[in-house]
Amino acid sequence: MDALAPFSSTYSPQIPELLQKLNCSLAITTYQAGKVIFISPKDRDHLIQLPRQFAKPMGMALAGNKMALATINEVVVLANNAELARTYPKQPGVYDGMFIPRTVHYTGESDIHDLHWTPKGLLAVNTRFSCLAYLDDAYSFTPFWKPQFISTINAEDRCHLNGVAMENGTPRYVTVLGKTDTVQGWRATKATGGCIIDVATHEVVADNLPMPHSPRLYDGRLLVLLSGSGQLAEVNVAAKTYTVLKQLDGFARGMDRIGDYVFIGLSKLRQTSTAFADLPIAKRSVFCGIVVMHLPTASIAGFIKYENSVEEIYDVKVLPDMQRPGILNHEKPDFRTALSTPEKTFWGQLPSHDKA
Repeated sequence: MDALAPFSSTYSPQIPELLQKLNCSLAITTYQAGKVIFISPKDRDHLIQLPRQFAKPMGMALAGNKMALATINEVVVLANNAELARTYPKQPGVYDGMFIPRTVHYTGESDIHDLHWTPKGLLAVNTRFSCLAYLDDAYSFTPFWKPQFISTINAEDRCHLNGVAMENGTPRYVTVLGKTDTVQGWRATKATGGCIIDVATHEVVADNLPMPHSPRLYDGRLLVLLSGSGQLAEVNVAAKTYTVLKQLDGFARGMDRIGDYVFIGLSKLRQTSTAFADLPIAKRSVFCGIVVMHLPTASIAGFIKYENSVEEIYDVKVLPDMQRPGILNHEKPDFRTALSTPEKTFWGQLPSHDKA
C-alpha cells in the first residue's frame, strides 16, 4: 500500500457541495503541525487544501478583509486582496482571495488563545497572564479585564483563561479551566473545574464544566464546547445550567457558524499524555478533523477527518464569499512581492538571492 500524502483526509460526500452552497471555505489552525490550513470546495465532489507554515498558530479573528492570527510570540495581521489573488504569479486565475501579511504585533510569550476584532482594536485572550488584553503599538499587550479571583497579573497561567464570547463587539462571557489563583492551579481539577464568567458582572453563569472552550453567542444562545467530555452544550444563563446538544468523538475546540451550520474542530488526545488521561473523552478521542452540525436540528451534516499529519486543532473559522482563497506567510520571502495601494496592486520581483 502506498504511503498517504501529508494532510490526507476523508470527508462526507456532501461536504464539498455544502461549502459551495454556503459560498465559503474553512480555515483551521493546528499548532501541533504548525499550520494554517484553508479547506475549499474544488467542485461538487472534492475538497482541496492549502496548508501554510506558521509558528504554533492558535486563535484567528476575521473582520472584513482582515485576518489576525496568534502565533507563539506574535500576532500576524493579514489582509485579503482579490486582485492580488487573481494575478498571483505562481497560479494566475486560480484564487478568489489572497491573505497577505501586513503587520506583526510582537506579544512575546503570552500564549494567546482566542482573538477578536472590536471597535477598540484587536482583543486577545492572554492565557499565560490570565487576562483579556488589547494589542497596540505601545506595549506587548494592555490588560483590561481579569477574573476577580486572580489576585495579580503574572505569567503563570493561573486559571487557563482561553475563550471569549462576543456580543455586539464587546466581550460578554469568558471560559476558564479553573477558578484558581496559583501557578497552573487549574490542572488539579481540569476534568470538572471549568466555568463560564460574565465579563460585566464577574458572575459565574455555569460551573463544574469539563474544560470549556470556544464560547459563542449565536442569536442570543450561549453555546460552548466542553472539550473534556467532547460535547457541544447550550448554557441557560438565568438558571445557571447547561444542556448537552451533541456528543462528539473528540476533544472539541474551535467553532464557527454560517447560516444554519456550525463547524466544530475535534482533536485526538495524545495517548501518552498523563495530563489528559483522566478526562471523560480520553477513550473516545479517536477523531481529528471537523464535524459539521445543522444547528436548528442538532444533527450531524457531515465531517472532514484527517488520516495523518494533523492530530490537534485549535481554531476553526468560516471564510465567507470565498471558494478558493490563498494565503502567504511571512516566513518565506514571497509575501514581500505582493504590493497594494488603495487604487492598485502589483506583484514585484524577488532579488535573485531570495529565489532559491
